[in-house]
This record gives sequence, structure tokens and C-alpha cells, in this order.
Amino acid sequence: MAVVLLEADGRLSLDDDVHRYLPELPDYGHPITLRNLLQHTSGLRDQWMTLTMAGWNMQDVITQDQILRLLFRQKELNFPPGTRYVYSNSGFTLLAEIVARVSGRPFPQFCAERIFTPLGMNHTHFHQDLTQLVPGRAYSYASKGAGFAAAPLNYANVGATSLFTTADDLVKWLDNFRDPKVGGPAGIARLQVPCVLSDGTKPGYGLGLSLGIHRGLPTLSHGGGDAGYRSFVLWFPEQQLGVVVLSNLGSFDAARAANAVADAALGDLSGPDPAAKEEPRPAFATTAPKDLGRYAGIYVFPKIAETTPLLVQDGKLWAAGNRPPAELRPLVNGHFYINEIKAEIEFTPKSDGGMIEKITQPGSVNEGDRVSPAEAKIETDLRPYTGVYWSEELETQYTICLRDGALIGMHSHHGEFRLSPLMRDRFSTTLKFGAVLRFMRDARGHVTGLKMSGDRVTGVDFGRRPGGVLELKPLRPMKGPLPNP
Repeated sequence: MAVVLLEADGRLSLDDDVHRYLPELPDYGHPITLRNLLQHTSGLRDQWMTLTMAGWNMQDVITQDQILRLLFRQKELNFPPGTRYVYSNSGFTLLAEIVARVSGRPFPQFCAERIFTPLGMNHTHFHQDLTQLVPGRAYSYASKGAGFAAAPLNYANVGATSLFTTADDLVKWLDNFRDPKVGGPAGIARLQVPCVLSDGTKPGYGLGLSLGIHRGLPTLSHGGGDAGYRSFVLWFPEQQLGVVVLSNLGSFDAARAANAVADAALGDLSGPDPAAKEEPRPAFATTAPKDLGRYAGIYVFPKIAETTPLLVQDGKLWAAGNRPPAELRPLVNGHFYINEIKAEIEFTPKSDGGMIEKITQPGSVNEGDRVSPAEAKIETDLRPYTGVYWSEELETQYTICLRDGALIGMHSHHGEFRLSPLMRDRFSTTLKFGAVLRFMRDARGHVTGLKMSGDRVTGVDFGRRPGGVLELKPLRPMKGPLPNP
């Protein structure tokens, strides 16, 4: 809304290149517009995952300047702008900085003057000053055994997060969609301009709003969650019904609660619940094909930087990898369905004996090739992978060592983690943020570096520093007391 207001003032345009306002951001060879930032189609890596890879903990004090420094050092994009929709908090942080630079006022002040005060949202502010006292603040919790534990939130950054508000104030915000005092009807309509990717795909997102359908009724909504805070805001434009759910317990499902409240309020106005169906696809085959083995293998999806092994076990085809195994349920003629991710899978044989796997999900289509047996072969000599790897972009290093014949990674903040081979030069890890490593080689076959990928982040470069094989002695329990100094 802040960007829409400035556009109405004639101060900027959604189609402006972001470098016009943020010259510090590197030139990636593709224009990135403010619209790309608002609709998560910029290709910029997500700030939270990037910070985590750099060694930060989400309970650390994280300031606006620290995030901007990280984003201004980003070397590459996840994908060319406009070609994919991948939620990136980085875009919202950059937009908050743009609002501040264009308006000449700090982002929290601009929002207070132009949005919160006019709507009477007297208990709402953007919390950029970590030391600011907030009377009546609800603190953040996580479940712990039969009780609870504190889940601290120490952010000092705004744009993607840090909106302190109440349910009553958010109802006033929703009422502005019924009677637009801020932004006017044109501004409210502007927020609902749908995202359209370069291939014509519509991911169901507007300008910071999810555009959806609930039981046949159009909805505007958005959820949020940091630490133990969970929120969901839901608006039915045709029924002029709004629901706000806020929680300070991480295990609470705010979206489910909001939809349940909406169902109770709407009554017979809404259609049947699609989640009540036992099967999302009615045409499952009654028996599995006898030739499931022809689809088995390791598939690489370059568009999303993922590697997925498919294997046959107990007469069923399974997708393995970092996530829990998921069954590919047969439909007809090389088509399958995965319930867990609502994906239709289609296999197409290649003339050279290879296989293409096409994954179709709501708002996205991805294709991957099955790797050849030579590529899939796992190296038995792990010594060439050991070494110290440094990222200029993240200003951090990971050390890869051998211990008891297995690869062990070490990081100053994340501690030790194990590497498990997926295929030649690709490894999954036990890092909490689910990183996957792909080692890079030169023309002579020598390992020269690695690329680290994770959720919403693709291919961060780490160069291998000169040095020999790193091998650690096996850990042994200490016997007897510590020596007396």
C-alpha cells in the first residue's frame, strides 16, 4: 500500500527499475522492477535463508542495515526476473528502503502518517527500534514437551516483518477494502493486479496479497509467521466479510482457524469443502504398472536447483531426497500424482534412452532430466571433496573433512553436520535449513568449489581454498578426570 500511495502521488511507478532507487544493488543483466519485488518474481534470494547460510540464527538481533548489506552483496539471481514466482522477503525489505528514500521519511513514519493514523489503527506500528517498549505486548512461545518455551524475536528490521498490531486494528485495515479511505477505490484495485509470469502462468498473487478462491468464493488474504507468532488475514470482497486471526504460539495454524471462522460466518453461501474429499484425483489406477522400474533414477531440475531420486520399493514408486519419501500414485499412461505436494507427474521417454519428468503444481511447471548412470555413480574416494570453502558473497566459510570414512562439515555457528551423497558431486546435509551441496570441478576434474542451495535460495558460490586433504581423528570418549592445570 505504501508503494501504491507513492505511485498515486506521482513519485514512482511499479514498472520502474529498482536500480533507479537502489544503485547499490548489483546489475544482474536483467531489469528488476518494483512490480517484480512486490510479486516475488524478482529472482532475488530470500534474505532469511541467505542470512542462515551465512551463519546467522533467527534469534539474533538483525537490523535493516545488516540485511541491506547482505542483499547489496548478492552476486546472482535465482532465476531471470518475471520467469518464476518464488516468495522472497528480500523484495519487501528493499521496497521499505525505496519508500524511505522516495518519501524522505523512515518507513515506519511514512506508514504511520499515511496508513495507520488515517484508519485509526492506534495500536499499530512498524517495530524497527528493538529497544522500544510496547505496553501490552504478547510475547512469542513454542511448544516444549507438555509445556512451553520462549521463542525470542529480536528483529530490528521492517518491510518483510515487524508489524506490531492487534486484531481490532487489522479489522480497521480490512474495512478499508469495503470503504477505501486510504488509497481510494483505485488503490484497492491496484493491490489486486494479478501476477502474470513471462509464460502466461498466474501464480495467484497480487501486490503483497494472495488472490484465491475459498469454496467457490474469491478471497484476498495473507499469512505470516516469525518465531512463535502466527497470523492470517482473510477478506471476501463479494460478501464484505473479513477475518483476522493472531497467535503467539508457533504450533498454531492461523490459516486453518481463519477459514473455519469464515465457514461458520458464511454458512450456506459457500460451496463444498475441497479438502473434505478423500482423494484429490479420482482416476487412480487400481493396480500399479509392472514397469515402474523404467521411471526410477535420479532427476535434476535446473529451474529450481533440486535433485530428486525416484526408486521402486514394495511395488510402489517413491520420491526420496531431503524430504520424507512420497508415493507417486499411478494414473494412466506414464502419469502419476503426489498427494503431499498436489503435483501431477508426467514421464516422457527420450530417444537416447533417457527420461524427462514433468511436475505440474498449482502455479508452477518444472521439468527435469534423468541423469545418466555415469553421472549418478557416487564417488568412493571422498578425499577430493575435503577442504575449506569460502563465500565472498556471504562472508563465511564451511570446512569439509573426513572422519571414519564419512564427510563431515563444520561451520563456526552451525557446528558439525553430515554430508550424504545423492549422486556424483551432489550431497544432502543434516543442516537444519536443509542445504544441498553441489561440488564444482575444473577441466582437469579437480574440485574447485561448491554451490549451496536451500529453500528460496539457489547456487550460492563457495570457492575452495588451497590446501591438502582434511581428515579428523575419530571422536573418542574421554576417560578419567580432566588434567589438573
